[in-house]
Amino acid sequence: MRINTILTPLMVEELYFAGKISVVIDVLRATSTIVTAFMNGAKEIVPVGSLDFSKIASASSFGGRTMRGGEKNTKKIEGFDLGNSPAEYSEEKVSGKSIVFFTTNGSKAIVKSKYSTNSYICSFLNIAGVAKNAVKKEGSLEIVCSGRNGDFSLEDTVCAGMLIKEIMKIEPEVELSDASLVALDLAEKYGDKLLDMFKISEHGKILLAAGFEDDLKYCAQLNITDVVPVFSNNTIKFLTPKKDTPNK
Repeated sequence: MRINTILTPLMVEELYFAGKISVVIDVLRATSTIVTAFMNGAKEIVPVGSLDFSKIASASSFGGRTMRGGEKNTKKIEGFDLGNSPAEYSEEKVSGKSIVFFTTNGSKAIVKSKYSTNSYICSFLNIAGVAKNAVKKEGSLEIVCSGRNGDFSLEDTVCAGMLIKEIMKIEPEVELSDASLVALDLAEKYGDKLLDMFKISEHGKILLAAGFEDDLKYCAQLNITDVVPVFSNNTIKFLTPKKDTPNK
């Protein structure tokens, strides 16, 4: 398997992903929030690339079972039910619900990966689960760092490197692109101090200033779930983990 890391979605076009496996990362906070929503029973999440699209998608709401969630420039969008803090996506609020989801960076990166054969949603919360599923697929793997406003993001790249480390535990014989080697080096440097890394990153500082320190602490947790969301046919659902069959 060849693993390439895309340091910002602006580097590629949508059709680049055709026939490839992709993993999309936006740890602060979109992919962490998506994983949390499914941990708490959300039915599905529909990521959109623009606010106009979110209005169209939510127009099909019925019976109060469709919600709108997300942010623009870290702030909850006026008229939306939820923002982009994982803490808002409690079981009480999201269980059984469909959620139309827009964020400044993450939802756009997810939508861009729509032509992938498989597109997984990854955060620090579920790295091991994503690695286990990604290695089962044939073809090259594209790890997409959502970045921030088109720029490089330290925290997303560290997560990419840690995902690569997890994959290499399962499949040591992988070919790494130069960007993947950089991601791996950053993971070695910051992998055991994720919260400290958040606090020195540009996006982390912005969230701290906006009062989201608890979100940083939450998003810095490693492998707290085996939930693996998958984006397909314009909708994110999740793979149900298979339980080990006991020996007879």
